[in-house]
Amino acid sequence: MGIFRRRRSAQEPAPAPGGEKPGMTARVLSRVIESSEKVQGPAVRAYVERLRHRDPGVGPAQVVKKLERRYLAAATASGAAVGATAAVPAIGTLLALSAVAGETAVFLEATAFFVLCVAEVHGIPVDNRERRRALVLAVLVGDQGKGAMADLLGSGRTSGAWLAQGTAALPLPAVSELNSRLLRYFVKRFTLRRGALAFGKLLPVGLGAVIGALGNRFIGKKIVGNARKAFGPAADRWPVTLHLLPALPDDDVRPAQPSA
Repeated sequence: MGIFRRRRSAQEPAPAPGGEKPGMTARVLSRVIESSEKVQGPAVRAYVERLRHRDPGVGPAQVVKKLERRYLAAATASGAAVGATAAVPAIGTLLALSAVAGETAVFLEATAFFVLCVAEVHGIPVDNRERRRALVLAVLVGDQGKGAMADLLGSGRTSGAWLAQGTAALPLPAVSELNSRLLRYFVKRFTLRRGALAFGKLLPVGLGAVIGALGNRFIGKKIVGNARKAFGPAADRWPVTLHLLPALPDDDVRPAQPSA
């Protein structure tokens, strides 16, 4: 009978809250970061440059604040949009169920873009795939990322702006090991947190929109706080780029001869 739910065997793993399996979430994150390597690298630099040119007087600290505000606004709006679909009569919950999975990918991609933009403002190179992945994962998991970094580097080297210093100091094989640990932390924490939030978004009569907006904003603020701890405070002024002048010919640098 279709209306009865089949009994789950003892060997069958229970699905994660919100209907997403941890493996699915891990694959979503991997795809998001992979796409960010191909698309978001140039987009990140262009976006930060656009913010700078729009207001030439702002320094790195002000640009980071703008990035934080825009990220929180995007996260809040995406959560409210998914929750609002549950208010549609008769089919709202079904629509919201399908929207939750897509919104998870959107949220992760927005988070990756935000983290890489902050790294760009701080002047942190993100050309290498594994180091780029480490930046995003470390901000997503927060203090557990710092602990994993301390295990590889030593606790004395993870104070202050630990993320930039740590990823630069680790050799690439160690960065890959770090990413494996961070991904496990992420799947465990993010799946549970987002799963509970997904259930709230499915509530009808407009409650889903409120819960979706507030819940996404709460998680977004947590990620913003993680980024502040990991990257440290941004500078007030942009670094000055020095340009080397070409050497002068020998004839131009000889001392002038006294006149007779």
